[in-house]
Amino acid sequence: MLIDTHCHLDAAEFDDDRHAQILAATRAGVQQMVVPAVSKDNFQAVIDLSLQYTQCSFALGWHPLYVDAAQPNNLTHLRQLVAERQNSPALVAVGEIGLDFFVPSHNKETQIYFFIEQLKIAQAFDLPVILHVRKAIDDVLKCLRRYPVCGGIAHAFNGSVQQAEAFTKLGFKLGFGGAMTYDRALKIRALATQLDLSAIVLETDAPDIPPEWVGNNGKNSPKELVKIAQVLADLRGVSVSQIIEITRKNSTHILPKLATLCTPLEVLH
Repeated sequence: MLIDTHCHLDAAEFDDDRHAQILAATRAGVQQMVVPAVSKDNFQAVIDLSLQYTQCSFALGWHPLYVDAAQPNNLTHLRQLVAERQNSPALVAVGEIGLDFFVPSHNKETQIYFFIEQLKIAQAFDLPVILHVRKAIDDVLKCLRRYPVCGGIAHAFNGSVQQAEAFTKLGFKLGFGGAMTYDRALKIRALATQLDLSAIVLETDAPDIPPEWVGNNGKNSPKELVKIAQVLADLRGVSVSQIIEITRKNSTHILPKLATLCTPLEVLH
């Protein structure tokens, strides 16, 4: 069975059909869907999803594009919430955290401060992290070397082979999803082909980063992970069953609590 290591099922885009989307993904063979938070405004929403659906696990953290709205005491609240939930099998990571320097120099110092403080939270509770690394891979790696954690996932990876190897040496897996399905995405497709399969996990980032067959005007959803897995299989010239088995193993290795959640699926109604 497949694991979607990154999707935002709490997003407003799913308000009209959330249950149907989870049902469709489950029936398609997606056994677990990891839902990372992005700020305090959706901490409770991702927790509630995990309580309502055994197929959903969650991560708690401040996304770098939301830290402008954060206050230092919000980090205290995050730490307290992680402490309260640390024994829950559904809390699989601290995330989505990281850096985003797509807009040069935009709140760089604030992003770095919140990223480091959240790495410290992950250290304190021995949790992996789910990373956002857009246009900031080297800076993220620098922080990880100073504040090492027990691994995690570099979400929507789009770096070099050398950067990929740097992440794997630090105990990380690399997330591949809809961007890989476009013929013009030569760099990502080359990476997906060249990297050792042990470094790769699958994700959708739903409702964002739609695959080629959904298109930029469509809504991505976890059920698309089945066809995304097939794309990776085709790129590598292996069977899709191999891709499913290996990426599942990679996912449960890097997010260990997923192993306890990946039990026989319950039927949704």
